[in-house]
Amino acid sequence: MRLDKTRRIRLLRVYTRDWQRRLLFVAGGLAVGAVAAGLALAADKVHELFNTMNAMSPYAVLVLTPAGFAVIVYLTDKYFPNAGGSGIPQAIAARTMKDQVQRRKLVSLRLAVGKIFLTLAGLLVGASTGREGPSAQVGASVMFALGRFGRRHQPGLILAGSAAGVAAAFNTPLAGIVFAIEEMSRAFEVKTSGLVIGTIVAAGLTSMAVLGNYTYFGATSASLPHWQDWIAIPVCGVVGGLAGGLFSRVLIMFGKGFPGRVGAWIKKNRMIFAAICGLLVAVTGLLSGGSVYGTGYEQARAALHDAETLPLSYAPLKFLATSFSSISGIPGGIFSPSLSVGAGLGADLARLFPSTPIGVMVLLGMAAYFTGVVQAPITAFVIVAEMTDNHDLLVPLMLTALIAQGASRLVCEEGVYHALAKNFVPARRDTSKDQTELPLTPPST
Repeated sequence: MRLDKTRRIRLLRVYTRDWQRRLLFVAGGLAVGAVAAGLALAADKVHELFNTMNAMSPYAVLVLTPAGFAVIVYLTDKYFPNAGGSGIPQAIAARTMKDQVQRRKLVSLRLAVGKIFLTLAGLLVGASTGREGPSAQVGASVMFALGRFGRRHQPGLILAGSAAGVAAAFNTPLAGIVFAIEEMSRAFEVKTSGLVIGTIVAAGLTSMAVLGNYTYFGATSASLPHWQDWIAIPVCGVVGGLAGGLFSRVLIMFGKGFPGRVGAWIKKNRMIFAAICGLLVAVTGLLSGGSVYGTGYEQARAALHDAETLPLSYAPLKFLATSFSSISGIPGGIFSPSLSVGAGLGADLARLFPSTPIGVMVLLGMAAYFTGVVQAPITAFVIVAEMTDNHDLLVPLMLTALIAQGASRLVCEEGVYHALAKNFVPARRDTSKDQTELPLTPPST
């Protein structure tokens, strides 16, 4: 009898701990969804405010953007170190760490607050950045903070939080799951899969309650009507993959530290370098007629639905504006800008295929370029299909993403997120007696 009673108590404790863990993930998902939705609304308002200011005085960006970049980098370095750039590399690095002190340097509520306001500040001064990558770091930070409160420090919390942030930002729950498997963990974890899905569902429900159930780029039924149009797939895959790989290589090169005297000068004069990058963004903005500022969402959506013909110069100028914004060191994501560059590439290549619907070329360009940047083909074609509610193009998108991955690796050996994540992992002294972790040093991006 006493043995049975002891066994029942043990089972009850296990059952209670299990449900506490589930409730922790669901509560975190609700919180992440609310934060991601709030960031989305705030980003839209801030971008509208910048467009209003830019319409009143287009040349003011020659002062506003450089000064804004310099101030943002100063605030990032002084008060919110490790908040620069996308935020996804920080979340990936934090997940691999075992030292909680080191993790808190990459994911914490303090960093989340700084990430939100500094990302909005970047959009306010005309940066070519997005909010989806920051949503991942903010989501990871929220979940990690809840884990500390509940005395749980599992890497699964960081994984679930970052995936929920991406899913809530785009309203793409399936893409959030794939992102967690392919990009964040690069493995399927049976123990945490249900908890990750539950977190994403909770975040998605909260986001829909705030923003409504919407399709990010609007639903499209674009398809490849004739077999001869399929020749566009390898063309988009190669061009988009090479361009995306080039973008990644630039970011990785500056993230690791530009070599030689130039790199030493950049490291010593980060504010001046940020101002120079801001000035170059302003120049590209003026050359584009103001179209390359911000996320690029409006241009990509218009091109997809054939509501606007993007000029040939849009893709290269958006590429440059996003590159300068990213290497400057300001907080901001590359998700949306990359999709916008891909849309521009697809629109440019559409001139070679007059019989192929423009919407198809735009979607193929998005999948190809984004795959070239992150080298995560499954995430790329799933997120493009889900953001447009288009299932007719799944096979063409798959083929395009696979070709783009191969082309990207000719230029860059590794996807940008995992390559940059290595910059946030503490170095170790390789000795026979001990291996002491060194302090984190933020990279230039």
